[in-house]
Amino acid sequence: MRKSVLYLITLLFPIIQYAQNVSESHVNRTVSVVDSTQSNNMVLIQTFEVKATLDQVWDAYTTKKGWESWVAPVAEVDFKIGGHIQTNYDKNAKIGDKGTIRLHIINYVPNKMITLQAEVTDNFPAIMKKDAKNLFNVIVFEETQTNTAKITSYGIGYRKSAEYIKMMKFFISGNEASHQQLISYLESGQQTKF
Repeated sequence: MRKSVLYLITLLFPIIQYAQNVSESHVNRTVSVVDSTQSNNMVLIQTFEVKATLDQVWDAYTTKKGWESWVAPVAEVDFKIGGHIQTNYDKNAKIGDKGTIRLHIINYVPNKMITLQAEVTDNFPAIMKKDAKNLFNVIVFEETQTNTAKITSYGIGYRKSAEYIKMMKFFISGNEASHQQLISYLESGQQTKF
């Protein structure tokens, strides 16, 4: 077990090094760790702090205006248990057009936690299609001091396999770039230019 954990860390070190250099114009403030201590699973843990209130962070994650300010130019949010968040990265598209991403809201505790599950489509790798029912993103919100929030994202359900290890590079860099967009939006008040 210990040998497999060290092997995984050795494989992931170049990926984590690459992800630390993702943002050219901003210092990367997300700390990314892949926990592979579970026998057959990996958890992608990403943590960052932002100078904003919990209410501001919560609004960024739970409203149409929030999502369109830092995630994608087109969003639709039906924020409730059993609801969904849909986005499209094409500013000329509408929800439902090709490229729409749909996240299901599994559960939440206001200003504390959200559990999301992506609707896996044909655009996803085959391994993720196979594991779709086990893949979740749990996002935890904490106030660390007045007007400063800590966000921790847990990507769970990834099997410990060569395919998922390769995909971690994409997940880490993509998520870190999104987190930087959120930080920039909340701290400057300026929406991301898509």
